[in-house]
Amino acid sequence: MGGLFICAAILIGALLWGDLSSPYTLSGIGIVATFGGLGAWDDWVKLSSKLNGLKVRQKFVVQWLLAFGFAAALYVTHRDVPQGLSLVIPIGGATIPLGIAFVAWAAFVLVGSSNGVNLTDGLDGLASGCMVFAGGAFTALTYLAGHKEMAEYLAIPYVAGCGELAVVMGAMVGAMLGFLWFNCYPAQVFMGDAGSLPIGALLGLAALAARQEILLVIVGGVFVAETLSVIAQVGWFKLTGTRVLACSPLHNHFLFKGDHEIKIVTRFWITSALLAVLAIASLKIQ
Repeated sequence: MGGLFICAAILIGALLWGDLSSPYTLSGIGIVATFGGLGAWDDWVKLSSKLNGLKVRQKFVVQWLLAFGFAAALYVTHRDVPQGLSLVIPIGGATIPLGIAFVAWAAFVLVGSSNGVNLTDGLDGLASGCMVFAGGAFTALTYLAGHKEMAEYLAIPYVAGCGELAVVMGAMVGAMLGFLWFNCYPAQVFMGDAGSLPIGALLGLAALAARQEILLVIVGGVFVAETLSVIAQVGWFKLTGTRVLACSPLHNHFLFKGDHEIKIVTRFWITSALLAVLAIASLKIQ
């Protein structure tokens, strides 16, 4: 339940330096508090009973309910923003209007991002290190989206007030750096669902607010790969009775193949850093 320290650090930073009249700041605070509460509940069940946490269906339903609530709030905020309810293709600037379907799409992004980070949190320092790079990229992206001149220069959607979310994202990056100090191999503290669920959902919120969900796939490429590895493993086993990987998620495959934990984590960090740089650099490709 070390994730409680992460949530506390983010909330304290946001409350001290964030604009509490901003809907983006309030949504960020709300996501950290609610998804963090759900994760802490799940962790507490594991610690206080013989159960392996909440039932998967229970946790999944609560995640979707929370996600739809924040997605609806974001819909209200974005319906008057140019391209606010459109899926934006970073290269070329093409847009796909979503309309009211934005709510379902936003909920999917929040739940997917939350679970992606949760699945990645399996080795000492893996999720926390990758989140430093991914969070840093979206701290920059939310700031740029909220800066009119910079948004026009980079030909990305300008979302007035979105820059306020950069404060929350910056607090998250700071929290992850502090946490990683004690979470690197051999870990002294573990985030659990209390940390992985809220930081993943917060990353999804930043992408939605900045209208950069496509870049989220690049920035969060490690989380995407981990999630897809689980889907592929389960799906292929049900179809054929055989396994695609030695073990899923993906980091466990390399672990089972004999690679040392430190080597796996370091390589995933490098990959995450390169993907973050690639995503930011792609803004100049038109």
